[in-house]
Amino acid sequence: MGEASLQGGVPVTAGWFVVNVGEARWVHNRMRSVCRFGGEGEAHFDDLGVSLYHLQPGQSMSLYHHEAGQEDFLILRGECTLLIEGQERPIGQWDFVHCPPRTAHTIVTTDQPALILAVGARKERGSARYPVEPVAIAHSAGVPDESTPSTEVYASFGEPTPGPAPDIFP
Repeated sequence: MGEASLQGGVPVTAGWFVVNVGEARWVHNRMRSVCRFGGEGEAHFDDLGVSLYHLQPGQSMSLYHHEAGQEDFLILRGECTLLIEGQERPIGQWDFVHCPPRTAHTIVTTDQPALILAVGARKERGSARYPVEPVAIAHSAGVPDESTPSTEVYASFGEPTPGPAPDIFP
């Protein structure tokens, strides 16, 4: 397979590519800043999701959830709190977190920014579930009750808008 075409740091055709994270597409809202690798259509990553998250103090990577495929995280910079299966665990630079399928989790920052590499298997589209978890709610990273859809909670952080990479690169 040949080289993919990139537009604005995003692949628009299938194929191999190289993109500098500082030039890739980032989206930002009050929850997080995220760079999702892979494109749409024929450039979509069908088997593996790869993202880079930049979180300011108090932000969360996602709402507390679990999915059909495994997810893994590498803390590249900063100190965070892992919320996993109703527990809190401190994690920091170079810690690797493995979540087998259907392991409820999210990561929230402490008092400093964090940079996190996330990789997840794509088993089933739409497989994410958002259990009500008091530990996650205490960190503003969970659904408040069974009747509130996750889409409503995500929307409360504002529409993700494209913008430049965070000022994290030397």
